[in-house]
Amino acid sequence: MEFLLAILIGLLYASGLYMMLRRSLVKLIIGLILLGNGANLLIFLLGRITKGKPPIIPEESKFFLDAYADPVPQALILTAIVISFGLQSFAIVLIKRAYKVVKTDDLDQMNSTDEFS
Repeated sequence: MEFLLAILIGLLYASGLYMMLRRSLVKLIIGLILLGNGANLLIFLLGRITKGKPPIIPEESKFFLDAYADPVPQALILTAIVISFGLQSFAIVLIKRAYKVVKTDDLDQMNSTDEFS
């Protein structure tokens, strides 16, 4: 399972970087989304995948005896999802505004924006 997730993370990172290096702003946003999802899966994989019990220590024992689900990576992923959603929504609004001004989504044509003021 971990091996398949590692391959999936590599594919998400590779496709995200490939899309971010394209000339279109829409592809840049798609690449940003793919890269964020790859990072979330990487955090999830680093927390070890266990089908264990919740991390609650019974009163009669002083330490965990069974495998348990680590709550820290899950909390980090939830935080990362909220932050990436905010970043993506800001980028989409920014790209929409840039498209209205420049009338193109090609990054090479956006280099000379001084003419359009």
